[in-house]
Amino acid sequence: MAAPRTALLAHLQTWRPYTLWYPGLVGLAGASLTGSHPTTGQLTVAWAAPTLGWVAGHYLGDYYDRDLDALSKPQRPIPSGRLSPRTAVAAGIGCALAVAALALWANWRAVAVAAAAMAGIVAYSRVLKGRGLPGNLVRGVLTALTVLFGAMAVQPWPPWRTLPFALVFLAHDTASNLVGTLRDVDGDREGGYATVPVRRGVRRATHTAAALYLTAVAVACAATGLVPEDTAGYLVLLSAAALCGAGVFGLLLRSPGHLTPALALRAHAVLVCERLVLAAAVVAAGAGTAPALALLTPLLAVSVITQSRMRSRHEFPAPLADGRPTLPDPRP
Repeated sequence: MAAPRTALLAHLQTWRPYTLWYPGLVGLAGASLTGSHPTTGQLTVAWAAPTLGWVAGHYLGDYYDRDLDALSKPQRPIPSGRLSPRTAVAAGIGCALAVAALALWANWRAVAVAAAAMAGIVAYSRVLKGRGLPGNLVRGVLTALTVLFGAMAVQPWPPWRTLPFALVFLAHDTASNLVGTLRDVDGDREGGYATVPVRRGVRRATHTAAALYLTAVAVACAATGLVPEDTAGYLVLLSAAALCGAGVFGLLLRSPGHLTPALALRAHAVLVCERLVLAAAVVAAGAGTAPALALLTPLLAVSVITQSRMRSRHEFPAPLADGRPTLPDPRP
C-alpha cells in the first residue's frame, strides 16, 4: 500500500490543490457574463475544461522544470523520484485531450481557444518561463483565454462585454505570476532562468507587478458599467479583492530592497486567495451575489487549508523563517 499511496500523494502535490479551484471559477465567470441561462452541461464544461487545462499545465510545467527543481526543489514529485517524467507527460497530455473533447462537445469553435491555451502552456513551461516579462504575460493571457472559453461554453461567440474582464485577468495574473518569481531568485539564477527579479532585481520586479495589479483594478472599475446582473455585489467583492491586493503590495513595496523567500511566498499565498475573490466578483456580476458567495466560501476555505498544510513543503526543501537568509536585490 505504501507505493500507491506515495504515487497518489505525488499526483496530488502536482495538482496544487490550493490553486486548483481558480481556473474553473474564472471559466464560470466567463459563462456568467453572457447574460444567458446556461445549462448544467455548459456550466460543467466552463468549470471542468479550464481546471483540466490547469492540471495539464502543472504536469507539463513540472516535467520541463525537472532539472531546475533538482537543483533548488529536490523534494518535488519528479526530482524526488515519486513521479516519473514519463508519467507526468502522459498525465498532462491526457488532461489536454480531455479539454479538447469537452470543448468539442460544447462548442467546436472553442477548440481553437483551448488549443491556443495549451500551446501557451507549453511555450511558457518550455521556453518563456525563464525569459522574464514575456513569460509572465503569457500566464496572464492564459487566464484571459479562460474567460473567453467560459463564455463560449455557453454561446457560439463571447459577447463583447467579456473583453474588458478578460483584460482584467490578463493584467492581474501577469502581476501575480511575477510576484510568484520573487521567492525563487537564487534557484532561478543558478538554473539559468532569466526572470525579471534575476535580471532587473527584486525591487524592479515588485514595482512592475504593482503597476500591473493597479491596471487590473482600474480596468475592473471601468468595466462596472458593463455588469449585466449585480453591480453592487460585483463592487463589494471587487473592493475586498483590491484591499487584499493593497495589503500584499504594501508589504512588498515597504521591503528594504530584499525579501526572505518565506515572506515572498506568503505574499503570493494571499494573492492565491485574493484572485478567488476577484473571480467571484465577476461571477456575481453575471449571476448574482448569492451564487458567487456559495462558490467562493468553500473554495476559499479549501485554498487556505491546503496552502497552510502543503505549500511550504512543496516550495522549499525545508521550512524557512523570516530570520533565514534574505533575497538580496543587486539593483537599486
